Amino acid sequence: GVERTVRMETASGIVQYYEGERGAERMVRAEFPSGIVKYYEGEKGAERVVRAVRADGAVEHFEGEQGVERTVRMETASGIVQYYEGERGA
Repeated sequence: GVERTVRMETASGIVQYYEGERGAERMVRAEFPSGIVKYYEGEKGAERVVRAVRADGAVEHFEGEQGVERTVRMETASGIVQYYEGERGA
């Protein structure tokens, strides 16, 4: 058959979800034991975080390539929206 990875559970409790054809599966979502859910875009091996939903309901939006993603906007559960500029860690 053409089995492909669609879900993987790690020993640390992280559940990762994949999409794509066999051999080109890319991670699209990861659920962490802390309650955080991260969403990814990009091809296999270059997946980057584009959004994270925290357990408290806050939503962070990210831009940038894999490994250098930076927060550009955060929406809190209470409705406050914060915008960020500048490089990561600057």
